[in-house]
This record gives sequence, C-alpha cells and structure tokens, in this order.
Amino acid sequence: MASSNDHIQTFTQKAQAVSAFVTEVKDEDAALKYVIDLCDKKEACQLLASGCERDLSDKAEQLCDDKQKKVVAAPGLKGPLYKKLETLCAKAGFDCIESGMRDHLAGVDIGFTFAEYGIAETGTLMLDCPSEDLRLATMVSEYHVCVLPKSKIRKDSYSVEKMMLTRMGKTPDYLSFITGASRTADIERVLALGVHGPLELHILLLED
Repeated sequence: MASSNDHIQTFTQKAQAVSAFVTEVKDEDAALKYVIDLCDKKEACQLLASGCERDLSDKAEQLCDDKQKKVVAAPGLKGPLYKKLETLCAKAGFDCIESGMRDHLAGVDIGFTFAEYGIAETGTLMLDCPSEDLRLATMVSEYHVCVLPKSKIRKDSYSVEKMMLTRMGKTPDYLSFITGASRTADIERVLALGVHGPLELHILLLED
C-alpha cells in the first residue's frame, strides 16, 4: 500500500519538529553515500578519546591512536548491501561491523538501519529488532541513520496494529519505536540531546 503525499509531508514535519534530519534519497546507493559522507564530516566518537590527553605509556598511546578510527555499525543489513557499505567504508578508512556490538559500546560513530514502518502522526520510526546487535546499533551510536521507504509511511499507530499483533505472536521479538534524537531534561530541567541514545537521528526517505 503506497503512502500518500500528505502522510509523507506530515511525517517529515513531525520528525523535524523533534530534531530529526530528514532527507530524500532516490535509491539504496544514495543512502550508502549519505552514511559515508556523514561519517567523514563528523569527528571520531568522543568517548574513544577519553584519557588520551594525558601522559601515557607507548602502548596506551598506540591504543588511543587505534581508537580514533571511525566505526559504522550496520547489523541486519542485507548481504549484498552490507558488502557495498563495507567496501565504501574501507576506502574511506572506516571500520564497518555487522556484529560484535558489545565490543564497541564506547565508540560507534554511526548506526545504519532500515525501518519497517513510519508513523506520520508523530514522526516515529518503527524498527523490527530481533537481534541484540541491531538494538544496540540504534542506542549506542553517536548518530543513527535510518532508511524509511516512503511506501512504509502510515497515517497513525492504528494503521500498523495488525502487523504489531502478528509480531506479538512471534516471540521472542522486539519492536523499537524511535521518535527524534535521544533527549532528557532530568538535569536541572535543561534539555540535553544524546544522553540516553544517539545525539542525532537522520531519516532517509527512500523512493520505492
């Protein structure tokens, strides 16, 4: 079922209202290029450099240098598409991983995923995350880049009820609902982004 232009426009407006970056891409190759360009522009994950400003042993200094390499995590990506991303990352000097997220909890620059549905009413992404690696990629990366096919945008949460009921009958399973970048106002009621999850959410609306 194709999404109407009104649903696409509403989704874009609602997502941008909660600090998401929304960009249209014509195909999957354009989405991969977006990931590489974004990773190239950003500084290496700051958590990686913690303590590297101190006087360290030669071995520790080497570790800090090694940790400055940028990491793109794409668990759950289809085989051929992952291979393309892996090749592009290698050319750019980035690491590309599809598993072993627990070994990179302090230093994933970009988590790259595909959404199952988008909810226009709230600008929400709906992701099927059956694996721990995929869940971690959406939570511990500094930037989360998610591809959302335009045909998968629905008016509201009631429009995905049938799919949700099907998923609930297939246990164990895990559905993530993501609306904008991670945020909190717990600290003296000052809004802060990226505290409990990614600092930035980039949504790529895919022509399909």
